[in-house]
Amino acid sequence: MNRFTPVDPSALPDNVFDLIGRQWMLITAGDAGACNTMTASWGALGVLWNRPTAFIFVRPSRHTYGFVERCDTFSLCFFEESFRPALQLCGRVSGRDTDKIAAAGLTPRFDGPAPFFDQARLVLFCRKVYQTDLDPAAFFTPDIAANYPGGTDYHRMYAGQITDVWTR
Repeated sequence: MNRFTPVDPSALPDNVFDLIGRQWMLITAGDAGACNTMTASWGALGVLWNRPTAFIFVRPSRHTYGFVERCDTFSLCFFEESFRPALQLCGRVSGRDTDKIAAAGLTPRFDGPAPFFDQARLVLFCRKVYQTDLDPAAFFTPDIAANYPGGTDYHRMYAGQITDVWTR
């Protein structure tokens, strides 16, 4: 297995806008008995309540939603550009219908605080500290509603304290 090195969250060399918005990430939750992952390009990293924190957004219709709901922890995995096809597949195919982790050629690992992938170049492990459902009445900019065709399936936002960061 490939080796990871623990680092302090404040030592991340990546631009978070590029990391999340352009490189994308896999949000993964579950355990060795059952886990699921999904590709995300929406999220944030910052500080909340004096803790390094990741903010993720998951629609209730996503299969991963149930895993994040049930588990106290989740991982955010970031990959080299050569894994773009795997990330595209994990964003397009549901884990309800197929073993998309295997189809993407990814190797799940369970020796961290949450499931993650051996091929990742950077892994953030997070413990949930807060959640809230997005409320369309709170949108200040009307065009945001265009992200919710039919006015349904609004994301749940999770704030996760970043407990561990592993990198290559």
